[in-house]
Amino acid sequence: MAELHIQSVAVADLTALRPTDLGWLDCVLGDFESFIQDHASAEKKASGMALSMVAHYPDQPSLVAAMVDLAVEELNHYKEVMGLLMAKGMTPAADRKDPYVTALNKLVRKDSRFFLLDRLLVGAIVERRGAERFGLIAAHVEDPKLARFYGAIAKSEARHWQLFLRLARDLCSHLEVDRRFCELAEQENDLVATLPLRAALH
Repeated sequence: MAELHIQSVAVADLTALRPTDLGWLDCVLGDFESFIQDHASAEKKASGMALSMVAHYPDQPSLVAAMVDLAVEELNHYKEVMGLLMAKGMTPAADRKDPYVTALNKLVRKDSRFFLLDRLLVGAIVERRGAERFGLIAAHVEDPKLARFYGAIAKSEARHWQLFLRLARDLCSHLEVDRRFCELAEQENDLVATLPLRAALH
């Protein structure tokens, strides 16, 4: 598994993550086939998102380098999830719209002064939620192989969200990065509380 090595960033003063309703975990464990199909799709989309950042910001070498590495790592995760899926005799599913990601993307300001900042911070928030939820699965799934796999995925997501935050602080230092992160995090917490529970990552 390819891994990005990311220096930890200070996060103590950022808005806390509201814990996921454990009813979500019951949904996932009760229909793990649907969850793992959605997980594969999410990893593929994450790789594509990283490559889209490269295409939009070719003049930002630190961003390009980080997103190329991230795209490769997410694609490796996709390959691993597909391997698990097929080993269990499951059929890959078509990609579905993700209401969680769609709602967060609507919070990205279109003004060019803020667009990069908001894209990076939304990326951070999505990865932070993913780290929490994969960690829940690792702690509760019965299959030891799956527990190890999702524990490793949770650690990767934790590195990823800190990567996005570090890039935002480095590239948008002229803006109120942490204040905007907290604003978006509060909106994400509210969003998670309103979305229906389903056997999917979000």
